[in-house]
Amino acid sequence: MKHRVTLRIGPATFRIGSAWSGPIGELRRLYADYPAPSGGLADFTVRLEPAGLLRRWLRPSIFITGDHGLADAAPMSLAHSLLAAEMGMNLQMALGWRRHLLLHASSVEKDGRVLLMSGESGSGKSTLAAQLGERGWRLMGDEFALIDLAAGAVLPFPRLVSLKNRAIDVIAADVPAARMGPLLEGTAKGDIRHMRPRADAVARMDEGAPPALLLFPRFGHASAIRPMGQGETFMRLTQASTNYVALGEAAFAALGRFVDEVPAMAMDFPSGDEAIAMVERLWEERA
Repeated sequence: MKHRVTLRIGPATFRIGSAWSGPIGELRRLYADYPAPSGGLADFTVRLEPAGLLRRWLRPSIFITGDHGLADAAPMSLAHSLLAAEMGMNLQMALGWRRHLLLHASSVEKDGRVLLMSGESGSGKSTLAAQLGERGWRLMGDEFALIDLAAGAVLPFPRLVSLKNRAIDVIAADVPAARMGPLLEGTAKGDIRHMRPRADAVARMDEGAPPALLLFPRFGHASAIRPMGQGETFMRLTQASTNYVALGEAAFAALGRFVDEVPAMAMDFPSGDEAIAMVERLWEERA
C-alpha cells in the first residue's frame, strides 16, 4: 500500500500498510524507540483499506484486513485509525501465532519473575499493569502473554497499552506526553488512548522470565483475595487463550505445567492505589 511501516515487537514482526498516512505516522512516532526488524520478511501483514470505493475521501472509514481477517468486521472511522492498526496486529496474533501459547493477559516482571493478570475487558488488568510499569516493575505486555511451550517462560510482547475511559487520566498524570498517543473519543469501548511502555521495557523485550504468580483482578469491589483451585484456573486460561485449540497437545501440556507450578488468586480491589498495595504485599510474601 502507499503508506507502510514494519515493526518488531518481541518475537513477532508486522508489516502494516495503509491507504492514509495518518495511522502510519502515529505508529512511527509511538514505536520509534523499538529495535529495527532484521531481514526483509515479516510474520504478518496488516492492511488498513477504505471500506468502499469512495470511503477513502468521503466520510473515510477503514476496513481491517491482512494475512488473517474477519469478513463480517464492522468498518472503523479514520479518526480511530491508530486503534484500527493495533486491532489489526491483535487479530494476526490471535488467529495466526503458533510459536507460543497465547494468553489474553497483562504481564509485568520484577526480581526476575513474572506476574500475570488475566480477566475480562474492564477488569482493570491493563491499567494495573501500566501503573506497576511506572513503579519499578518491567511491563512485558498488555494484550497477550506468550508462554514458551517447552520451558514455560513468559516472553515479552510490549505493545502499546490500550487505556480506556477513566484510566486515561490516571495514567496520563504519571507518563510524559511524548509516550501517549492521541485521545480517540467515541470508540465501541468508549474513549481510548494508547501509551508506549518505558524505554527499559522496550530495550529488554527479548528477555523472558519464569512466571511466579497469576492474578484474576476485578476492579470496583471491596478488597478481597482468594486462592483459586487448579481446575478453575485451567478452565479460565483455556478460555483466555486464542490458540489453545490450534496448538493441541503441546498447549495442553504447557498449560498443565503452568497451572501446576504457578499459584493463582482472584483479587478484588476498589482503586488503583489499593490494587498496587495488594500486589506488592502478595509479591513480598513470595520473595
